Amino acid sequence: MKIAIKTLLASTVLTGLAAVSAQAQVADNSRLKTVLDRGSLLCTGHNGSFLGFAEVDDKGVWKGLDVQLCKALSAGLFGTSEGHLEIVPVSWAQRWPALQSGDVDVIIKTSGWTQSRDTELNLAFSTPYFIGAFQVMTHASLGAEKVADLDGGTICVNAGTSVERSIANYAHSNGLDIEILTYENGDEIRNSYYEGRCDGWVEWAPALATGRVDAPDGADAHVILPDVIELEAEAIIIPEGDADWLDVQNWMLSSLWFAELNGITSANVDEMKANPDSPQIATFLGVSPGYGTRLGLSDDWAYNMIKEVGNMGEIYARSMGADSPYKLDRGVNALYTEGGVFYPLQID
Repeated sequence: MKIAIKTLLASTVLTGLAAVSAQAQVADNSRLKTVLDRGSLLCTGHNGSFLGFAEVDDKGVWKGLDVQLCKALSAGLFGTSEGHLEIVPVSWAQRWPALQSGDVDVIIKTSGWTQSRDTELNLAFSTPYFIGAFQVMTHASLGAEKVADLDGGTICVNAGTSVERSIANYAHSNGLDIEILTYENGDEIRNSYYEGRCDGWVEWAPALATGRVDAPDGADAHVILPDVIELEAEAIIIPEGDADWLDVQNWMLSSLWFAELNGITSANVDEMKANPDSPQIATFLGVSPGYGTRLGLSDDWAYNMIKEVGNMGEIYARSMGADSPYKLDRGVNALYTEGGVFYPLQID
């Protein structure tokens, strides 16, 4: 078996050498070239806290799933995110102008793939990396068991988001007289809800669950209603017409799922690189050439990502799962082997 693997590795090296000679030429007008020439990545944060996805601790350190993806991308581009990543706080409504003006290079901010954004705003979307269900949380004291029980009341929502559109459509379709109050800042919307200015708060179920855990009057004082307002696929967003930059986003996400599927973690990635189990893993970790050069990156770019932030399972556990304060089940956002919907692309 060892001989067979060595033979396969040798074959892979020869194939990889051919790939090096055909290294991708990054277009001069690609955001990828801009970022590489600048030596740093400008990635979206949040104006306030979006718990589990983008939040700042008391030392000013950013954390959360979206922030971890920013770090992974920067580490893949530069070897490490340290000194090469700037998290730029923006509101939901500021996302598109910030991207178009160059204030950020990429939007990794739990942003839904919608038709109007796709066709009217000159945006391009990666493979979705998260599936979110929009639901409503309400004060247990109101006794509501479904969204219809809030008829005549008020619901808080983030301004300029697809969530705002979804709850408006839901209310109209179901004949509900609900006043929708919009807020730009994540902390403002939470405080408004906690203080009783809103009867309900509509957001993703994970965001509501983290908000319920942190409620000042205790989690039991709040109920997440079972109605699913809408499902939304969240994707990384870049300017339209930039194939080189979009390829990097898609293969970054695929790399994080591939590492998870193959048991490659931040703890064992050095050992896996020293003794790859297969030619495919050898290519993935940069032992054999090709995986990075095809994108205009170094061949060890995936290794650098996994070394710094781990695989997608590690990222989720740290941000929202078992290793976080929120302890949220991954559910549909797990790999297909664990009952979820996600899977990596093929590495050849």
